[in-house]
Order: sequence, then C-alpha cells, then structure tokens
Amino acid sequence: MDKAATMDLDRATRATPDMAAARRFMVDGQLRPNKVTDPLLLAAMGDLPRERFLPHGLAARAYADEDVRLPGGRALIEPMVIARLLQLLRIREGDRMLVLGAGTGYAAAVAVRCGARVTAVEPDPALFSHARQAVAGLLPAGVLRLVQAEPSLGHAAGAPYDAILIEGEIPAIPAAIAEQLADGGRLATVLAAAERGLSSRAVLGLRQGGSFSVTDAFDCATLPLPQFQPAPGFAF
Repeated sequence: MDKAATMDLDRATRATPDMAAARRFMVDGQLRPNKVTDPLLLAAMGDLPRERFLPHGLAARAYADEDVRLPGGRALIEPMVIARLLQLLRIREGDRMLVLGAGTGYAAAVAVRCGARVTAVEPDPALFSHARQAVAGLLPAGVLRLVQAEPSLGHAAGAPYDAILIEGEIPAIPAAIAEQLADGGRLATVLAAAERGLSSRAVLGLRQGGSFSVTDAFDCATLPLPQFQPAPGFAF
C-alpha cells in the first residue's frame, strides 16, 4: 500500500472519537438482538474495523444499522444483514469460500476471521483497490485472495467451494455458480421479490447429492448487484 493510501485509511479509522465503542454497540445493539448467535462471527465483527472498508468521507457511518451506499450503485451491506447471511453459511475452520460482488472486502474479511480461506471477486476497479488497501495488515497471509473479475460467472478455477456468498440482491441464483459448490456446500444471498408487494428475502442454498435446493431464511433488502441483472430488452 502506498503512503497516501495508508494515510487515508488511518484518517478513516479515526473518523469518530471511539470506533471500538461503536463496534461494541453494533454487536450488542444490532447483532445479538437480531438472532446473530455464532460466537466466532460476533467476535470477528466486534474486532474488525469496519470503518476501514469505507471511503474516508463515509467512515463515520460504518456502524449505522443501514446499508452505506458506495460509488457505482453499490453498498456496504448493513451489519445485521451481512451477519445473518454469513451465519447461514455455518462457516467452519478451513472452509473454502467464494465471495461474489465483494465490494471493499468487509464480508470476505469477516469470513476469514471465522476460519474460512476466501476467494473474493469484485469487478469494480475502485472498490477492488480499496479492498486491497483495507485488508492489508488485518489478516494472516494466504487466507484471502482478491480477484478482479466478473462475479456473475463465479470463479470456477477455485471450485469446488464449501460456501458461497453472493453479496447483494440478485434476481435468481445462476446454475453455473450453484454448480461450483462442493457436495454439502452452502450458498447465501438476497433474492429480489418475485412481484410487486412482496419482500426481498435472504435465502440459503444447499448442494446435496448432485441437486441444489433453496429455502427462505428471512426478509431483508439491499441494493441489487448490477452484474447479475438481466440485460434490458429492446423496445419496438
């Protein structure tokens, strides 16, 4: 990381008087009351400086109970939603995990702290660069691989995966991504509402014995991942 980037991250870390207190409040006020019970996940999110994963001007909003919008129509997903998505995956020590649409790398870093070995795919050059800077010095060497690539294709080169997180709202889970799961592998994401008036929902996918099934987990909403949206049709 160059000197300017390091100084910017240092400023972000000091953006509010007591970020450590804000992290404790996030865990005790947002996560625990909303069915987040995994002790490793709570410890990881209580320790990782979420503010490092936001541009300097947004760092003060790091622990708000809402999505923080990022450039390019993306978002750092609100703490409770990302925690519950990760909890659905039941991450175990040594799991091979894929994070698609990884943004600035926060969820990928949390997963590493929970014991996963993570490949994180992000197409946006600015977000990818920020992710590289944000995780520097926070994680052991060799446990997080950042890849700048198209996330809607998954990352077949590293398959099969024990867990996949698609980090944003999508209209449907691509079959090609589900096929990159190992037998017994889990996938979590947010599926868009099928019709007006319904809620988007977090779902858990499971690959078992050659088949892939999806069950609803909880209602939630976040920004759509642009790369997973269908191309607009032609109007005549």
